[in-house]
Amino acid sequence: MTETVKKPVSVKKTVLRLLLYFVVLDVCIITLYPYFAMLCTALKTRTEIFEGISVLPITAVWSNFIDIWSRAPMAKYMLNSVMIAGGSTIIAMLCGIPAAYALARMKFRGQTAFLGFVIVSQMFAPVVLLIGIYQVMQVLHLTNSIWGLIFINAAFNQAFTIWLLRGTFMGISADMEQAATIDGCNRIQSMMKVLLPVAAPGIVTTLIFIFINAWNEYTVALCLIQDDLLKPLTVGINTFNGYNIIEWQYLFAASIFAIIPVVILFMCIEKNLVSGLASGGVKG
Repeated sequence: MTETVKKPVSVKKTVLRLLLYFVVLDVCIITLYPYFAMLCTALKTRTEIFEGISVLPITAVWSNFIDIWSRAPMAKYMLNSVMIAGGSTIIAMLCGIPAAYALARMKFRGQTAFLGFVIVSQMFAPVVLLIGIYQVMQVLHLTNSIWGLIFINAAFNQAFTIWLLRGTFMGISADMEQAATIDGCNRIQSMMKVLLPVAAPGIVTTLIFIFINAWNEYTVALCLIQDDLLKPLTVGINTFNGYNIIEWQYLFAASIFAIIPVVILFMCIEKNLVSGLASGGVKG
């Protein structure tokens, strides 16, 4: 019997692998350190924060995470954020899926111009159009309304929704829909029963990104909402940012509660995230 001789790993490959591990470790540290510092600050007392002795708290004050609920209407802020992000996500998907399907499967006059308009509209940040947005919301009597923020967030995420879902639909063969049509399905039924289940990874990825963008939106909400009980969480945590002093321990404790839903969503879609983005990047 001949014994298999293992080839020694070259020194060059070992060095390159160690260098790769070192770079990945550095990137992880740089990315995660702000969150670590946020958690440490949230566990400090006000005196310890301003003394600035060390990053780590001398004595962890876990009561800061409880005190914020009595010092500000945190539950109402979180509910408002859920309503705004959830409502804008639903509207953006309901409008974006048919538009993306039409651009991927149908040929109509002005299709190229419409697609170009979708791309161009993605270039404008909400802050650039803030004055116009405020005037439009005033005319519609939505300046101090959760519905106003829902419509605005849905509108600004519409271009991203159409573009990503169009790529997802174009990456799926049209033969399956044609087979469903032969079996007696119309275009809407073939889209609902055949196309959408196959495109589920891309749809879920798009949905989560819209939700996160709406959840993190700050500037428009700050300008449109005056009633304290209608503020989303991103604006509501400014309660701990006073005129004379900033309560850093409460501000960072509230910020941690603000990022928890985003972390949970990413954990839920981790398996579909790469495949969804890849399918949405198909050249068409």
